[in-house]
Order: sequence, then C-alpha cells, then structure tokens
Amino acid sequence: DTATTEIYTLSLHDALPIWQMETTNLNRIKVILAEKKLQNKWLAEQLDRDQATVSKWVTYSSQPSLNMLIKIAKVLEVDIKDLIRLPNNLKKIF
Repeated sequence: DTATTEIYTLSLHDALPIWQMETTNLNRIKVILAEKKLQNKWLAEQLDRDQATVSKWVTYSSQPSLNMLIKIAKVLEVDIKDLIRLPNNLKKIF
C-alpha cells in the first residue's frame, strides 16, 4: 500500500520542526554500539552501507530513514524504540 510505504520512507528529521533538528540527537545508535562493544565499521558491513554513512548517523549530522532504523534494530537485536531518543516535548505523546 502506497501510504504505508510513504510513512516508512520518512526520516526521523521529518518528525520534528526544522528549528529542533539541529539541537536534538534523535538516535541512540552510538550508545547501543558502545554498549554492545561494536564498531561503526561492523554496522556498516552488516547493513551493506558505506562506513561514512554510519558515521553521519552516530554523529547526528544525518539521520537514517525509518526503514533503515528497522534494519539497524534487527542487526543490533534491539527494539526499535531503543534506537530513538525522543525530545522532552514528544515524550508525553508517546
């Protein structure tokens, strides 16, 4: 279904107003990798992505799509909720 596909191709940046995007670390990929004692390079290899792309995710200069977050959660064997850091103003909603 097209509507579902469109939802999954949105990135985490799409969920917040533009003024919040620069000051919010939206994902917890770096934290999970550290907890599991894994490297960016390992994750890049598992996802068949360039290491520079993963580096952008863990330094918050870019955010993975929701589809990619689902894949990352599977590879890291965590719930997708563990990969997302919600800003305080959204925590009440979710």
